[in-house]
Amino acid sequence: MQLETYISDLLYRYECVVIPDFGAFLTQAVSAKIDQETNTFYPPNKVVSFNEQLKKNDGLLANYMTDVEKIPYESAVKKIDKRTRELKSYLAQGETIVLKNIGEIALNSEGNINFEPSHSLNYLTEAFGLSQFVSPSVTREVYKEEVETLEEAVPLTITPEKRASTSSATASTSSATKRPYLKYAAVAVIALTLGGFAASKYYVGQIEQHNQMAQEEANKEIDSKIQEATFVIDNPLPSITLNVTKQSGNFHVVAGAFRVEENCDKKLEELRDLGYNARKIGANKYGLHQVVYSSYETRSEAQQALYSIRRNHNRDAWLLVQKLK
Repeated sequence: MQLETYISDLLYRYECVVIPDFGAFLTQAVSAKIDQETNTFYPPNKVVSFNEQLKKNDGLLANYMTDVEKIPYESAVKKIDKRTRELKSYLAQGETIVLKNIGEIALNSEGNINFEPSHSLNYLTEAFGLSQFVSPSVTREVYKEEVETLEEAVPLTITPEKRASTSSATASTSSATKRPYLKYAAVAVIALTLGGFAASKYYVGQIEQHNQMAQEEANKEIDSKIQEATFVIDNPLPSITLNVTKQSGNFHVVAGAFRVEENCDKKLEELRDLGYNARKIGANKYGLHQVVYSSYETRSEAQQALYSIRRNHNRDAWLLVQKLK
């Protein structure tokens, strides 16, 4: 029974989905947000949390199973109860339960449930189709500030009022007003200076762009030559195939624990005959000799192997997290 599939379906429409005698998954809508350090925009969504205090059966999950599987309500309740006992058993063995598109559940050192939500689905239907994106930083132009600085140093505006005021000045100033073309010439010089500055920056930018395009073309040609190259070895060495089996990692899929070591050896041979990379990892604190299907470096690899083994060979297999000496 894919219980997590039913829970995931209901989280789109309801804010609380209760697994009787286990706990409840809750959703809370949050607004869109921006991560200013990474310039990432996140759409509005629903945050999923877990509350193990809400255990009373409200009938929502059972009724939904009744409609989907076309079974009586009592049968749906029994199925949920069986699945709940399995979840509790896995947690008691120190295993992490992965509920697809919902999150991961595990027991902490105090025996309480820790829940880590999954971010693969957005259960907020109003935000359907929206995804996060990264915006490039905004670069503001500084040319306006440079022009304003130049205008403060050399005013460019010549109005009739200023010409009228200069007519009552000294004789030298009066002589200058008879030749207004000198002021216009000054304006032209400044304009040419600004135009030359802008043209220079444009020209430099064009050169840099041309150089970059030339570099890209050269890189493409080099890659093409490398791909076309043929390497000939007159006396090639014979090939050797080595099958190396790596047995390491702190995540172990346990096949069984035996009081008598001979039974442990029999189980080991049985698993190896079936093609499993089985091995013994020693006795636990209760003196039981443990046999594992294999050991893995990461939890995700071990979880995938565990699901496959439970489905195809042994439903009682479980995950052990332990650093071996």
